Amino acid sequence: MRDLAAPHAVVIGSGFGGLAVAVRLAAKGWRVTILEKLDAPGGRAYVYKQDGFTFDAGPTIITAPYILEELWALAGRALSDDVDLRPMDPFYVIRFDDGEILRCAAEVKDMRAEVARIAPEDLAGFDRFLIDSASIYEVAFKELADRPFHELRSLLLAAPDLVRLGGFRSVYAKVCDYFSNDKLRVAFSFHPLLIGGNPLTTTAYYCLISHLERTHGVHFAMGGTGSIVKGLVGLVERMGGALRYGADVEQILVENGRASGVRLSGGEIVQADIVVSNADAAWTYGKLMSDAPRRRWTDAKLERARYSMSLFVWYFGTNRKFEDVYHHMMVLGPRYAPLLRDIFGKKKLTEDFSLYLHRPTMTDPSLAPEGCDAFYALAPVPHLDSGTDWTREAEPYRAAIERRLEETVMPGLSGSVVSSHVLTPLDFRDRLSSMKGAAFSFEPQLFQSAWFRPHNVSEEAKGLYLVGAGTHPGAGLPGVLSSAKIVGDLAPTARRFHEEATGARF
Repeated sequence: MRDLAAPHAVVIGSGFGGLAVAVRLAAKGWRVTILEKLDAPGGRAYVYKQDGFTFDAGPTIITAPYILEELWALAGRALSDDVDLRPMDPFYVIRFDDGEILRCAAEVKDMRAEVARIAPEDLAGFDRFLIDSASIYEVAFKELADRPFHELRSLLLAAPDLVRLGGFRSVYAKVCDYFSNDKLRVAFSFHPLLIGGNPLTTTAYYCLISHLERTHGVHFAMGGTGSIVKGLVGLVERMGGALRYGADVEQILVENGRASGVRLSGGEIVQADIVVSNADAAWTYGKLMSDAPRRRWTDAKLERARYSMSLFVWYFGTNRKFEDVYHHMMVLGPRYAPLLRDIFGKKKLTEDFSLYLHRPTMTDPSLAPEGCDAFYALAPVPHLDSGTDWTREAEPYRAAIERRLEETVMPGLSGSVVSSHVLTPLDFRDRLSSMKGAAFSFEPQLFQSAWFRPHNVSEEAKGLYLVGAGTHPGAGLPGVLSSAKIVGDLAPTARRFHEEATGARF
């Protein structure tokens, strides 16, 4: 039941961060209202349905499911009551430009065999990499991912480990210490791209992802990632929370230095005792707080910041099955480091690309009509500072992706497509309210991580909290869900807030 007497928390956005923090606040007695700009929940995890096909808009790889299990436990349920997670083995398949395949297996012995097949001289390096990845994971994920970094002393306490574990180096530089083979250097360093980072510059702490995958597995949710979103919405509603769609927040209202609610684009004011923004962190400060004085996250600082790349995503359905395509497949192009420099440094849209190809119907045929397949092909591209006119370039770029797939892994593709939809950097800016159309907010460099990243507890207004990819600890489902845990732990219980605010017992 919704307790109308309880203090009110407004959550801006119904992405994974917004839904997760709503569950955690509701469990602490808050009356929660989620305001969502779109017509359905999910944010970047929105679901497109067309022509009988179901397409997950964004995240498709589920790791660290125990964080989800915590949310269901808070609502008195089990994750398995609402979501059917299936482990993937191999986690994904990498196809190099020359056609060689690397199967990233779940079992270490199988992965050692793959490494030995490609570069036996790097087998000892692989074993050392596993040990060091585990060491980084123990500190950077288990100890720091769900620890708040809004106080400088948190950074100072973490600094010795940063130096000891080589976190000041890049992922690619560290991976090169273990592998001499170029293909293996790519295979074990590309992971920062999954959270908006450049492997050439992202802190080596993200080498932890290999151990994270190996420890908790890589999973797929039957029905697509949207089934997890649907399950979280059910938890929020079961715990008395409310969701409003088509509710576009225009401003966060600040009175006497404290967040007091929000104003919607139509002029409606929604009062709140605390506000949690799951909107892009740069958008939160640059747009939603444009009327409020800001000491740290000024317009000038936001303009100087470095943002993640954007994405071009082609969702398509075919009238036949492509059985040779694995569920998660990386289709790599001829260049690696030069392509990354073009995307992140030069902000240049190039003719070549590397793709993540997702075929969920390998595991769940219900996502397409009988005898058909659903796909999406994702290409990292520069954010909107590139100056690319996506109103003109979207279709030629999509066609180039189609040709590349047809030439490499999907012969006959062009004659088989029966449903098509694209997402460009313009959609990230205009539909998902992301600064510069960046797909993952701030780029996860060393000096844009932890204390240097927008804090979960805002320093710009009391009673304002941030969750999601742009705040600590960063992008990716484990990071976003961890940010919600931080806010849930830091926010007072509704009872304590009421008693401190009024001096009366709740």
